[in-house]
Amino acid sequence: MSFTYPVYRPRFTGKEKNHVMDCLDSTWISSKGKYIHEFESRFASYLGISNAVSVCNGTVALHVALEALGIGRGDEVLVPTLTYIASANAVSYTGANVVFVDSEPDYWQIDVDKAERKITNKTKAIMPVHLYGHPCDMDAVMTLASKYSLLVVEDCAEAIGTKYDDQFVGTFGDIACFSFFGNKTITTGEGGMVVSNNPVHADMALRLKGQGLGKGREYWHDLIGYNYRMTNICAAIGCAQMESIEIIVARKQAIAAWYQEFLNDVPVQVQGIKSGVSHSFWMVSIVTDEARHRDPLRTTLLEQSIETRPLFYPIHLMDMYRQEGCHYPVAEDLAFRGITLPSYPDLTRDDVMHICKYIGDYFGNTGSK
Repeated sequence: MSFTYPVYRPRFTGKEKNHVMDCLDSTWISSKGKYIHEFESRFASYLGISNAVSVCNGTVALHVALEALGIGRGDEVLVPTLTYIASANAVSYTGANVVFVDSEPDYWQIDVDKAERKITNKTKAIMPVHLYGHPCDMDAVMTLASKYSLLVVEDCAEAIGTKYDDQFVGTFGDIACFSFFGNKTITTGEGGMVVSNNPVHADMALRLKGQGLGKGREYWHDLIGYNYRMTNICAAIGCAQMESIEIIVARKQAIAAWYQEFLNDVPVQVQGIKSGVSHSFWMVSIVTDEARHRDPLRTTLLEQSIETRPLFYPIHLMDMYRQEGCHYPVAEDLAFRGITLPSYPDLTRDDVMHICKYIGDYFGNTGSK
């Protein structure tokens, strides 16, 4: 189904096509070519971090990052239950165990106090996920990690351009991962990046993504790796996208401000913004005051060709991760009240006003204002 207002569509500057055609003309279309290094270098420079390793998507970025830190069978990794399934799946790929943590209610990020209660002698790492573009409390995360000697794997898939205390997320932990899927702030179609200030971690990520290739010897592999490499074509698109990254982030922040303005008198809440952070608003998400309004509101918007999505379902509710008696009340409450609204950077103020009109009309018709 096509929508007048889809949840997302990428923004292209025009240079993407030129760079892709350059790949085709040169015949460098696979995992070697000039754009690979250029994209890695430009992304690292943007973040102000020492090392960036491109991979074929954000999920494998997490997998490579975890394995590069030596996380494996018998280890435990703290992960928020309110996140996309990839965060947990990547832990499971390594053979480690996912230990779920509830969210804090105001900004929807991992509750660090509750995370501390889940730590055992098997806990090796914590994975803060900067959900929907709002940063986690990285002071609290890093303090906890230092106290218990935990590794920190930042999941920044939704947080390109997000800052905590004027520092880009992805630069706090031992290693971090980004996604460039088609609905992300900048895109390569499919793609991801592993970043770290630790050259040992970055080098291991590089080797793991390339079939465990040894150094200084062709076709000699001295560890079991994967074919997780990004193509030169994808990197070429990424290079073009980097030219407008700051414009796109600023535009998305403006769109979120318009939603806040037009929904001010409607019984919904836009995801909050903690003082001292820069929320990149990968997606603008709201929660209705009551869960019973979420699905009827989505149906009303669908009838007007406005696409929405539910918030991520808490992963602990899914069959492969379900544990008897486990209950995470904040994550469950947010998930069943939450809606993601159209958030693509070419939305205008009038577009947002139009979308919000139908949200307001729904609540006016139900007498819920």
